[in-house]
Amino acid sequence: MIDYGLSEEQKILINLAKSIGEEYIKPYALLWDEKEVYDPTPIKALAQADLFAICIPEEYGGLGWGLFEMCLAVEELSRYCAGISTTYAASFLGAYPILLFGNKKQKEKYLPQIAKGSLCAFALTEPQAGSDAFAIKTTAQKEGDCYVLEGMKHWITNGGIADIYVVIAMTDPAKGPRGASAFIVEKGDPGFSVGKKEKKLGLRSSVTTELFFNNCRIPKERLLGREGMGFVVALKTLDYARCGAGAQAVGIARGAMEIALRHATQRVQFGQPVYHFQAVSHTFAEMAMRIEAARALVYSAARFIDSGAKNITGASSMAKCFATDVAMWVTERAIQMMGGYGYMRDYPVQKFFRDAKCLQIYEGTNEIQRNVISRELLKYYK
Repeated sequence: MIDYGLSEEQKILINLAKSIGEEYIKPYALLWDEKEVYDPTPIKALAQADLFAICIPEEYGGLGWGLFEMCLAVEELSRYCAGISTTYAASFLGAYPILLFGNKKQKEKYLPQIAKGSLCAFALTEPQAGSDAFAIKTTAQKEGDCYVLEGMKHWITNGGIADIYVVIAMTDPAKGPRGASAFIVEKGDPGFSVGKKEKKLGLRSSVTTELFFNNCRIPKERLLGREGMGFVVALKTLDYARCGAGAQAVGIARGAMEIALRHATQRVQFGQPVYHFQAVSHTFAEMAMRIEAARALVYSAARFIDSGAKNITGASSMAKCFATDVAMWVTERAIQMMGGYGYMRDYPVQKFFRDAKCLQIYEGTNEIQRNVISRELLKYYK
């Protein structure tokens, strides 16, 4: 409802994502969800449309755009299926460490592949290391010209379907957080294997798995940055990626509201469409206000990050936390506005509701985001 001053190129980007959503996602989203399957067809369509090249610099075969444009694409795709948008957005999560910390040779090798649609994954979480990321136990010991990785990762989006993985492992456990490092692991590396595919409440068309490293030897040239920078890489990467989660949330909320609104204007009770009952129309008004507020915050944070600002943590956390809470509220209300229809699995609103829940958890729970925001406040208001 608000004009955000998008350029013609940005509007074309949104329309391109919309056309892919209409043709390759919308007709199949409920089926993929019901069967819990990943279908690569829409991902291939996104690659063919150069939408994996958005954030990649032109010198590496990309479009040279930024986080803001990625958020525009993610938001639009999420209107159709957040599982597909998760596969897409999580690939950028895996690409950002290389974009931000990769050396020239690493960028020359991997970024052109990513621009063409090679999927990435970011491997930080372990069974005992969720919100407490410093508790990771996966190790990487240097032996000659190689690093040897030992351990496992848990709940990794794009596990098994990604070609390129960024893995956080301890090179010097005695140093605690300063002993972690970041590595690039390739699909097919000896000693690297994929575990079970998780059965999830939502986001079922995306793949989430365990990863195992058993005497996994990788060349020392796959170290990102230098030893001891692992958590710097992880935290900066998440600062960028959280806006993507916020954009997903905006798209989910929009999709749910649009479906419920169509239902409310067509469903007649007591001689009139239920939309015209004030309790219903006011609920939709509240939905629209919250969605627009979330979108404004996500867009503002993404543009702020793209401007080259140094301290982006607070803005990123606010965008993620607020927008994902909005998505959870809107999708719950959308079910209520549709009554029994909203509760039925034949209708997509219940899927939006289940998908929205994970957004309050991954890339840092919203409780952790509030910790981050409150800590950042002290830098400005002492």
